[in-house]
Amino acid sequence: MTDAGTQYSVPPVHRAFRLLRHIAQGGQCRNASATARELGLNRTTLIRLLHSLEAEGMIESLDGGASWQLGPGMIALAADALKSRNVIRLAQPVMAALSTSLGLSSHLGILDRREIIYLLREAPNTHLVSNVREGSRLPAHATTVGRVLLAHLPTEALRQLYSDAALASYTDKTATSLDALEQQLASDKAQGHAWSYGNFEAGIGSCAAPIFDHRGMVIAALNVTGPMAQFEPGTAQADRIRTSVMQAADQISVGLGYQAR
Repeated sequence: MTDAGTQYSVPPVHRAFRLLRHIAQGGQCRNASATARELGLNRTTLIRLLHSLEAEGMIESLDGGASWQLGPGMIALAADALKSRNVIRLAQPVMAALSTSLGLSSHLGILDRREIIYLLREAPNTHLVSNVREGSRLPAHATTVGRVLLAHLPTEALRQLYSDAALASYTDKTATSLDALEQQLASDKAQGHAWSYGNFEAGIGSCAAPIFDHRGMVIAALNVTGPMAQFEPGTAQADRIRTSVMQAADQISVGLGYQAR
C-alpha cells in the first residue's frame, strides 16, 4: 500500500471485509473464539461486526446467530458489480443476435445460493418466446443456467449448499438427489455446456454455457430456450444451437478479458 493509502486506511473497514471474505469462502463462524483468532480479531469485535453486517443486509444468520452466510444485500451488490463490469452491456447485443439467429429466447443469469436470478432477456420477434423476465428466480439444480453455474463450484461448496435441501422434481429427468446432481454437473462441466430436453419443463428445451471473467472465474451463464422439438439430441438443429450458444458465451467472456487456458 502507498503512503497515502496507509494514511487514509480505516482498520475497521479492513476487518469487515476480511470477515466478509471468510464467510464468502464458506466460513460460517460457528465458533466465535476460533474465528476471531483465525481472522486476527478480538472476539467482541467479531460479534459487533457480525451484527453490523447483518443490519446492513450483507450477511444473514442461518440459525439464530450460531452461523452465517452472505445475505441479500451482498447479492444485490454482486449483481451491481456485474453491471459495472459491463457484463450486461457486453451480453445484450450478443444475446440479441443469438436470439434472432436461432429464433429462441436467450437469458443471462447468476447464482444466488440454490436459485438463479435472470439479469437479462432477449426474445425473437415470434410468439414462441420464454415467459421468463429480468429478476425471475428459478431452481438452480433443475435449470441449464443453474447447472452450468453449480458445475463450477468447488465440490465441498456444492455439498454444503445442498446438505439440508430437498431437490424438487419438475420432470422425470430432474436430478433429485445430490449424487445424481453431482454426476449431471460433472458431465455438464466436461462438455462445456448444459443441455435440457424437457428436464425442467415438459415440452421445453434449453442449452446453457458459462461466461468467464478476466480471472477465469465463472460469473454468469447464458442460455437459450424454446420448443423441445428443436433440441432433440443428435439433430443438425441441436448441433447448431449448441455451437451458437457456446460461441456467444465465449464472445462475452473474451469481451470481459478472459483468455482460454
